[in-house]
Amino acid sequence: MEIYKEFRFEAAHHLPGAPEGHKCRRLHGHSFRVVVHVEGDVDPATGWVIDFAAIGEAFAPVHEDLDHRYLNEVAGLENPTSEVLAEWIWRRLEPVLAGLSAVVVRETCTTGAVYRG
Repeated sequence: MEIYKEFRFEAAHHLPGAPEGHKCRRLHGHSFRVVVHVEGDVDPATGWVIDFAAIGEAFAPVHEDLDHRYLNEVAGLENPTSEVLAEWIWRRLEPVLAGLSAVVVRETCTTGAVYRG
């Protein structure tokens, strides 16, 4: 069984690796959405894979590091593409969230990245 919990944060960034003249090289912001997926067996006693609150507790420090920040100033996010951000989040959650199976980062309603470790 796979479950998920969604989070949101606001942040600014620019993409220094984008080609010269590309709009994403300029400073801009997004209302990011992050979906954290956890996979495991359903516990017969609780009826769940993991308490959704436990996912929220694991994500709280990540949220603190990202919300209302200039992402390029966060260590490891000097080129904060959706792809880089998804892997960065995974690396922070994986040690504290058993069963982590995917991190989805959406920077707009129609674009994003999925990282599965």
